[in-house]
Amino acid sequence: MRKYNVAVVGATGMVGRMFLKVLEERRLPVANYYLFASVRSAGSEIVFMGKKHTVIELNEKNIKATRLDYALLSAGGSTSREFAPIFAAQGVIVIDNSSCWRMDEDVPLIVPEVNPKAVDGMKKGIIANPNCSTIQAVVALAPLHKRFKIKRIIYSTYQAVSGAGQQGYEDLAEGVKGNPPKKFLHPIFGNLIPHIDLFLPSGYTKEEQKMIDETKKIFSAPEMKITATTVRVPVFHAHSESINLEFKRQCDMASLRETLSKGKGLIVCDDVSKNIYPMPKDAEDKDEVFVGRIRVDDSVKSGANIWVVADNIRKGAATNAVQILQLLIKRNKI
Repeated sequence: MRKYNVAVVGATGMVGRMFLKVLEERRLPVANYYLFASVRSAGSEIVFMGKKHTVIELNEKNIKATRLDYALLSAGGSTSREFAPIFAAQGVIVIDNSSCWRMDEDVPLIVPEVNPKAVDGMKKGIIANPNCSTIQAVVALAPLHKRFKIKRIIYSTYQAVSGAGQQGYEDLAEGVKGNPPKKFLHPIFGNLIPHIDLFLPSGYTKEEQKMIDETKKIFSAPEMKITATTVRVPVFHAHSESINLEFKRQCDMASLRETLSKGKGLIVCDDVSKNIYPMPKDAEDKDEVFVGRIRVDDSVKSGANIWVVADNIRKGAATNAVQILQLLIKRNKI
Protein backbone atom coordinates (compact mmCIF):
# COMPACT_ATOMS: atom_id res chain seq x y z
CA MET A 1 0.00 0.00 0.00
CA ARG A 2 1.19 3.47 -0.86
CA LYS A 3 2.20 5.65 2.08
CA TYR A 4 1.66 9.39 2.27
CA ASN A 5 3.31 12.46 3.76
CA VAL A 6 1.03 14.53 5.99
CA ALA A 7 1.44 17.95 7.62
CA VAL A 8 -0.33 18.94 10.82
CA VAL A 9 -0.50 22.73 11.09
CA GLY A 10 -1.18 24.22 14.50
CA ALA A 11 0.19 21.06 16.09
CA THR A 12 0.84 22.68 19.48
CA GLY A 13 -2.71 24.01 19.99
CA MET A 14 -5.68 22.35 21.68
CA VAL A 15 -7.18 21.00 18.45
CA GLY A 16 -3.76 20.28 16.94
CA ARG A 17 -2.86 18.03 19.85
CA MET A 18 -6.17 16.23 19.46
CA PHE A 19 -5.32 15.75 15.77
CA LEU A 20 -2.15 13.98 16.88
CA LYS A 21 -4.01 11.81 19.38
CA VAL A 22 -6.58 10.68 16.82
CA LEU A 23 -3.92 10.09 14.15
CA GLU A 24 -1.90 8.01 16.61
CA GLU A 25 -4.96 5.87 17.34
CA ARG A 26 -5.95 5.36 13.71
CA ARG A 27 -2.51 4.46 12.29
CA LEU A 28 -3.11 5.60 8.73
CA PRO A 29 -0.76 4.61 5.88
CA VAL A 30 1.50 7.61 6.44
CA ALA A 31 5.25 7.55 5.82
CA ASN A 32 6.07 10.87 7.46
CA TYR A 33 4.29 13.46 9.58
CA TYR A 34 5.49 17.07 9.60
CA LEU A 35 4.33 19.22 12.52
CA PHE A 36 4.01 22.95 11.80
CA ALA A 37 3.24 25.82 14.14
CA SER A 38 3.93 29.53 14.57
CA VAL A 39 7.37 30.98 15.10
CA ARG A 40 6.70 30.96 18.88
CA SER A 41 6.53 27.16 18.95
CA ALA A 42 9.03 26.40 16.19
CA GLY A 43 11.95 24.30 17.40
CA SER A 44 10.04 22.75 20.29
CA GLU A 45 9.65 18.98 20.41
CA ILE A 46 6.52 16.83 20.50
CA VAL A 47 6.57 13.09 21.12
CA PHE A 48 4.27 11.57 18.50
CA MET A 49 4.07 8.07 17.04
CA GLY A 50 6.74 6.95 19.47
CA LYS A 51 9.38 9.44 18.44
CA LYS A 52 10.33 13.07 18.90
CA HIS A 53 9.22 15.53 16.21
CA THR A 54 10.71 19.00 15.99
CA VAL A 55 8.04 21.60 15.32
CA ILE A 56 8.61 23.41 12.00
CA GLU A 57 7.91 27.12 11.59
CA LEU A 58 4.97 27.71 9.29
CA ASN A 59 6.24 29.76 6.36
CA GLU A 60 6.24 29.48 2.59
CA LYS A 61 9.89 28.40 2.39
CA ASN A 62 9.38 25.48 4.76
CA ILE A 63 6.18 24.40 3.02
CA LYS A 64 7.92 24.30 -0.35
CA ALA A 65 10.86 22.40 1.14
CA THR A 66 8.61 19.58 2.35
CA ARG A 67 7.16 16.96 0.00
CA LEU A 68 3.56 16.53 1.14
CA ASP A 69 0.35 14.86 0.03
CA TYR A 70 -2.08 16.20 2.65
CA ALA A 71 -2.18 18.98 5.23
CA LEU A 72 -4.48 19.21 8.26
CA LEU A 73 -4.84 22.86 9.28
CA SER A 74 -6.05 24.11 12.65
CA ALA A 75 -4.39 27.47 13.14
CA GLY A 76 -7.17 30.04 12.72
CA GLY A 77 -8.86 31.75 9.80
CA SER A 78 -6.23 34.34 8.92
CA THR A 79 -3.47 31.71 8.93
CA SER A 80 -5.56 29.42 6.77
CA ARG A 81 -6.39 32.16 4.29
CA GLU A 82 -2.69 32.87 3.85
CA PHE A 83 -1.22 29.38 3.86
CA ALA A 84 -3.90 26.99 2.54
CA PRO A 85 -3.41 28.26 -1.05
CA ILE A 86 0.37 27.90 -0.67
CA PHE A 87 -0.02 24.24 0.30
CA ALA A 88 -2.57 23.71 -2.48
CA ALA A 89 -0.25 25.28 -5.07
CA GLN A 90 2.26 22.52 -4.25
CA GLY A 91 -0.35 19.86 -5.07
CA VAL A 92 -1.18 19.26 -1.40
CA ILE A 93 -4.81 18.61 -0.46
CA VAL A 94 -5.72 20.81 2.50
CA ILE A 95 -8.28 19.86 5.15
CA ASP A 96 -8.97 23.08 6.99
CA ASN A 97 -10.60 23.40 10.40
CA SER A 98 -11.16 27.18 10.36
CA SER A 99 -14.26 29.03 9.17
CA CYS A 100 -12.27 30.64 6.36
CA TRP A 101 -13.28 28.42 3.43
CA ARG A 102 -16.53 26.85 4.59
CA MET A 103 -18.92 28.88 2.47
CA ASP A 104 -16.70 29.07 -0.62
CA GLU A 105 -18.71 27.42 -3.41
CA ASP A 106 -15.56 25.73 -4.76
CA VAL A 107 -14.66 24.21 -1.38
CA PRO A 108 -16.58 21.13 -0.18
CA LEU A 109 -17.86 21.23 3.41
CA ILE A 110 -17.62 17.62 4.55
CA VAL A 111 -18.94 15.41 7.33
CA PRO A 112 -17.98 11.89 6.19
CA GLU A 113 -21.05 10.19 7.69
CA VAL A 114 -23.31 12.66 5.87
CA ASN A 115 -21.98 13.88 2.49
CA PRO A 116 -18.76 12.03 1.53
CA LYS A 117 -19.46 12.33 -2.21
CA ALA A 118 -19.18 16.12 -1.94
CA VAL A 119 -15.38 15.75 -2.08
CA ASP A 120 -15.86 15.50 -5.85
CA GLY A 121 -16.69 19.22 -5.84
CA MET A 122 -13.18 20.18 -4.74
CA LYS A 123 -11.69 22.73 -7.17
CA LYS A 124 -9.11 24.60 -5.09
CA GLY A 125 -7.37 21.67 -3.42
CA ILE A 126 -9.07 22.64 -0.14
CA ILE A 127 -11.74 20.83 1.90
CA ALA A 128 -13.42 22.56 4.84
CA ASN A 129 -14.22 21.01 8.20
CA PRO A 130 -17.57 22.40 9.44
CA ASN A 131 -18.13 24.20 12.72
CA CYS A 132 -18.10 21.81 15.70
CA SER A 133 -21.73 22.49 16.60
CA THR A 134 -22.82 21.91 13.00
CA ILE A 135 -20.94 18.61 12.70
CA GLN A 136 -22.70 16.88 15.57
CA ALA A 137 -26.07 18.27 14.54
CA VAL A 138 -25.95 17.04 10.94
CA VAL A 139 -24.70 13.58 11.95
CA ALA A 140 -27.93 13.21 13.94
CA LEU A 141 -30.11 14.95 11.36
CA ALA A 142 -28.88 13.17 8.22
CA PRO A 143 -30.87 9.93 8.64
CA LEU A 144 -33.97 11.89 9.67
CA HIS A 145 -33.67 14.19 6.67
CA LYS A 146 -33.25 11.24 4.32
CA ARG A 147 -36.41 9.56 5.60
CA PHE A 148 -38.73 12.42 6.56
CA LYS A 149 -37.34 15.47 4.69
CA ILE A 150 -36.66 18.28 7.10
CA LYS A 151 -38.74 21.41 6.54
CA ARG A 152 -37.56 23.51 9.50
CA ILE A 153 -34.90 23.35 12.24
CA ILE A 154 -34.70 25.25 15.54
CA TYR A 155 -31.24 24.91 17.09
CA SER A 156 -30.62 25.70 20.76
CA THR A 157 -27.05 24.90 21.78
CA TYR A 158 -25.26 24.60 25.12
CA GLN A 159 -21.59 24.84 24.22
CA ALA A 160 -18.56 23.90 26.33
CA VAL A 161 -15.86 26.45 27.13
CA SER A 162 -13.23 24.39 25.26
CA GLY A 163 -14.96 25.59 22.09
CA ALA A 164 -13.38 28.98 22.83
CA GLY A 165 -9.88 27.44 22.98
CA GLN A 166 -7.44 27.17 25.83
CA GLN A 167 -8.33 30.62 27.18
CA GLY A 168 -11.98 29.68 27.42
CA TYR A 169 -11.06 26.52 29.28
CA GLU A 170 -8.91 28.52 31.68
CA ASP A 171 -11.68 31.08 32.29
CA LEU A 172 -13.88 28.34 33.73
CA ALA A 173 -11.04 26.76 35.72
CA GLU A 174 -10.07 30.14 37.16
CA GLY A 175 -13.69 31.14 37.68
CA VAL A 176 -14.14 28.19 40.03
CA LYS A 177 -11.41 29.84 42.15
CA GLY A 178 -13.20 33.19 42.05
CA ASN A 179 -10.90 34.81 39.49
CA PRO A 180 -12.28 37.16 36.78
CA PRO A 181 -12.51 36.04 33.14
CA LYS A 182 -9.89 36.91 30.54
CA LYS A 183 -11.47 35.37 27.41
CA PHE A 184 -15.20 35.84 27.96
CA LEU A 185 -16.93 39.19 28.44
CA HIS A 186 -18.72 37.85 31.53
CA PRO A 187 -17.91 35.22 34.18
CA ILE A 188 -18.72 31.72 32.92
CA PHE A 189 -18.60 29.84 36.23
CA GLY A 190 -22.13 29.60 37.61
CA ASN A 191 -23.42 31.44 34.54
CA LEU A 192 -24.69 31.07 30.96
CA ILE A 193 -23.61 33.45 28.20
CA PRO A 194 -26.01 33.67 25.20
CA HIS A 195 -23.26 35.13 23.05
CA ILE A 196 -20.78 33.08 20.99
CA ASP A 197 -18.65 34.98 18.45
CA LEU A 198 -19.52 38.46 17.18
CA PHE A 199 -23.01 39.88 16.79
CA LEU A 200 -24.21 40.53 13.24
CA PRO A 201 -26.52 43.38 12.15
CA SER A 202 -29.38 40.83 12.13
CA GLY A 203 -29.00 40.30 15.88
CA TYR A 204 -27.75 36.76 15.34
CA THR A 205 -24.18 35.88 16.30
CA LYS A 206 -21.68 34.57 13.77
CA GLU A 207 -21.84 31.17 15.52
CA GLU A 208 -25.60 31.04 14.99
CA GLN A 209 -25.30 32.10 11.37
CA LYS A 210 -22.59 29.49 10.77
CA MET A 211 -24.93 26.73 11.93
CA ILE A 212 -27.68 27.99 9.66
CA ASP A 213 -25.53 28.43 6.55
CA GLU A 214 -23.41 25.31 6.99
CA THR A 215 -26.40 23.02 7.55
CA LYS A 216 -27.96 24.25 4.32
CA LYS A 217 -24.72 23.71 2.40
CA ILE A 218 -24.06 20.22 3.78
CA PHE A 219 -27.59 19.09 2.95
CA SER A 220 -27.63 20.98 -0.37
CA ALA A 221 -30.90 22.49 0.85
CA PRO A 222 -30.83 26.31 0.48
CA GLU A 223 -34.60 26.41 0.96
CA MET A 224 -34.48 24.75 4.41
CA LYS A 225 -35.81 27.02 7.18
CA ILE A 226 -33.37 27.21 10.12
CA THR A 227 -32.97 29.40 13.18
CA ALA A 228 -30.47 29.13 16.01
CA THR A 229 -29.57 30.36 19.49
CA THR A 230 -26.11 29.40 20.75
CA VAL A 231 -25.16 29.61 24.42
CA ARG A 232 -21.84 29.15 26.25
CA VAL A 233 -22.24 27.04 29.39
CA PRO A 234 -19.92 26.21 32.32
CA VAL A 235 -18.91 22.77 31.01
CA PHE A 236 -15.32 21.96 30.05
CA HIS A 237 -15.90 19.41 27.27
CA ALA A 238 -18.68 18.46 24.83
CA HIS A 239 -21.43 20.53 23.26
CA SER A 240 -25.11 19.75 23.84
CA GLU A 241 -27.92 20.71 21.48
CA SER A 242 -31.68 20.76 21.71
CA ILE A 243 -32.99 20.41 18.15
CA ASN A 244 -36.60 20.92 17.21
CA LEU A 245 -37.62 19.64 13.78
CA GLU A 246 -40.55 19.95 11.43
CA PHE A 247 -40.79 17.39 8.61
CA LYS A 248 -42.47 17.24 5.22
CA ARG A 249 -43.29 13.53 5.71
CA GLN A 250 -45.20 11.95 8.57
CA CYS A 251 -43.25 10.53 11.53
CA ASP A 252 -44.06 8.74 14.75
CA MET A 253 -42.04 7.70 17.79
CA ALA A 254 -41.28 4.22 16.47
CA SER A 255 -40.04 5.48 13.10
CA LEU A 256 -37.91 8.19 14.73
CA ARG A 257 -36.18 5.67 17.00
CA GLU A 258 -35.68 3.17 14.21
CA THR A 259 -34.20 5.78 11.90
CA LEU A 260 -31.79 7.20 14.47
CA SER A 261 -30.69 3.74 15.62
CA LYS A 262 -29.41 3.05 12.10
CA GLY A 263 -27.60 6.39 11.69
CA LYS A 264 -23.88 6.36 10.93
CA GLY A 265 -21.69 7.56 13.80
CA LEU A 266 -24.70 7.79 16.13
CA ILE A 267 -25.35 6.19 19.50
CA VAL A 268 -28.94 6.31 20.71
CA CYS A 269 -28.93 6.86 24.47
CA ASP A 270 -32.59 7.18 25.36
CA ASP A 271 -34.45 5.40 28.15
CA VAL A 272 -36.23 7.95 30.30
CA SER A 273 -37.70 5.23 32.53
CA LYS A 274 -34.14 4.69 33.77
CA ASN A 275 -33.08 8.37 33.52
CA ILE A 276 -30.79 7.57 30.60
CA TYR A 277 -30.04 10.38 28.13
CA PRO A 278 -26.84 11.88 26.66
CA MET A 279 -24.75 14.15 28.87
CA PRO A 280 -21.44 15.92 28.22
CA LYS A 281 -19.51 13.64 30.58
CA ASP A 282 -20.61 10.62 28.52
CA ALA A 283 -19.37 12.09 25.23
CA GLU A 284 -15.97 13.33 26.42
CA ASP A 285 -13.11 11.87 24.34
CA LYS A 286 -15.53 9.87 22.18
CA ASP A 287 -15.80 9.93 18.38
CA GLU A 288 -19.51 9.19 18.24
CA VAL A 289 -22.47 11.55 18.43
CA PHE A 290 -24.99 10.70 21.15
CA VAL A 291 -28.72 11.29 20.73
CA GLY A 292 -31.60 11.00 23.19
CA ARG A 293 -34.74 12.67 24.59
CA ILE A 294 -36.37 11.55 21.33
CA ARG A 295 -40.00 12.57 21.14
CA VAL A 296 -42.70 13.62 18.72
CA ASP A 297 -43.54 17.33 18.58
CA ASP A 298 -47.31 17.32 18.25
CA SER A 299 -47.51 21.12 18.01
CA VAL A 300 -46.96 20.70 14.24
CA LYS A 301 -48.30 18.20 11.70
CA SER A 302 -45.07 16.20 11.71
CA GLY A 303 -42.24 17.13 14.05
CA ALA A 304 -39.75 15.92 16.61
CA ASN A 305 -37.42 16.99 19.41
CA ILE A 306 -34.01 15.42 19.94
CA TRP A 307 -31.07 16.09 22.29
CA VAL A 308 -27.61 15.73 20.73
CA VAL A 309 -24.24 15.63 22.54
CA ALA A 310 -20.69 15.22 21.23
CA ASP A 311 -17.10 16.05 22.13
CA ASN A 312 -16.54 19.37 20.35
CA ILE A 313 -12.74 19.10 20.19
CA ARG A 314 -12.64 15.45 19.19
CA LYS A 315 -15.56 14.71 16.83
CA GLY A 316 -16.31 18.40 16.37
CA ALA A 317 -12.83 19.14 14.99
CA ALA A 318 -10.02 16.58 15.01
CA THR A 319 -11.82 13.30 14.33
CA ASN A 320 -13.96 14.75 11.56
CA ALA A 321 -10.84 16.10 9.81
CA VAL A 322 -9.01 12.79 10.19
CA GLN A 323 -12.08 10.96 8.86
CA ILE A 324 -11.93 13.22 5.79
CA LEU A 325 -8.25 12.31 5.40
CA GLN A 326 -9.16 8.61 5.64
CA LEU A 327 -11.87 9.12 3.03
CA LEU A 328 -9.41 10.77 0.64
CA ILE A 329 -6.77 8.10 1.13
CA LYS A 330 -9.37 5.41 0.49
CA ARG A 331 -10.46 7.15 -2.69
CA ASN A 332 -6.83 8.04 -3.52
CA LYS A 333 -7.88 11.63 -4.18
CA ILE A 334 -4.45 13.14 -4.91
